[in-house]
Amino acid sequence: MEEEPEVIEHFFGVYLLYCVNPKYKGRTYIGYTVDPKRRIKQHNAGKNYGGAWKTSKRGPWNMVLIVHGFPNSTSALRFEWAWQHPHISRRLKHIPKKKAAQKMFDFRLVVLSEMLKIGPWCRLPLIVRWLDYEFSKNYYGRICSPLHMPICYGKVTRCTIKQRTKEVNIFKPEFHLPVEKSPMFCSLCNSSVTKEDSITCVKPKCLLIAHLICLAKEFCKDGMILPIEGTCPVCKSNVLWGDLVRKKNGCYQDLRKIRDGSDFSSDDI
Repeated sequence: MEEEPEVIEHFFGVYLLYCVNPKYKGRTYIGYTVDPKRRIKQHNAGKNYGGAWKTSKRGPWNMVLIVHGFPNSTSALRFEWAWQHPHISRRLKHIPKKKAAQKMFDFRLVVLSEMLKIGPWCRLPLIVRWLDYEFSKNYYGRICSPLHMPICYGKVTRCTIKQRTKEVNIFKPEFHLPVEKSPMFCSLCNSSVTKEDSITCVKPKCLLIAHLICLAKEFCKDGMILPIEGTCPVCKSNVLWGDLVRKKNGCYQDLRKIRDGSDFSSDDI
C-alpha cells in the first residue's frame, strides 16, 4: 500500500529530476515548484502542457529529490538558480568543475551539499527530502547537511489554504458581547505578552508562551545573529527555530510572494 504524502502549507520547493528514458538516461533538471505532484505531470506531458522546454519530449522524468522549507518564492528561486549555475554564482565559485568521468547527478548532489553549508542557505530551516526511496539507496550519505536540516524520505504535497467567507444576515443585526481574555505572561521575562508578539512550542502539550524576541535571545548562542535551534525552557525538548516560526501563523506574511497559480524556472522566464 502506497504511503500517504505529507501535507505542507505554504510550500516552496526546489526539485531535482532524473531522466529514465533510455535515450537520455542520466540527464537531470533542477526546477522550482509550489506543487510537486502537478509539476512532474507537466514535465512528463511536455511544454504544451506547462512543462519546461528542456524536459519536453525527453521523458519520462522522475522527481527524485526536493528541498523545501523556504520562507517565500524569492528565496526558493534564488536557491534554484544557484544550484543550476554553480560556477556563475558568486557564492559557489569555490566548487571544482564537473569532471569528465563524473555523472551529472553525482555532481548535482555535490553542489547541493556545499550550498547547504554556506550562507545564506545554511541558516534556513530547510528539509532535504528523497521522494523516491529505492532510488535514494544508491546515494546514501552523499548529501551532507547541517544538523538542523533533516534528510527524510517520502512523498509530499501542498495544502491549499482556503479563505473562509463570513455569511452576513442582512435581516438580523449582530450583537457581540464583550469577551474577557485572560492575560498572558512570557515564560522567560514574566511580563505581559500579546498573542501577536507571542510564540509557543511545537509540542502540543507544552505550556510555553514567550515573547518572540525573548525566545530568540534564549536560542542565540556564540554571537549568532539568527537562532537555528534550541531547548524549550518549559518542556526541555530540542526544537528547530524554523518549526516554531512556521507554527506561528503569519510570521512570514510580509515576506510571502505566493504564486499558487504558476510554477516556473529561470530558463522558462
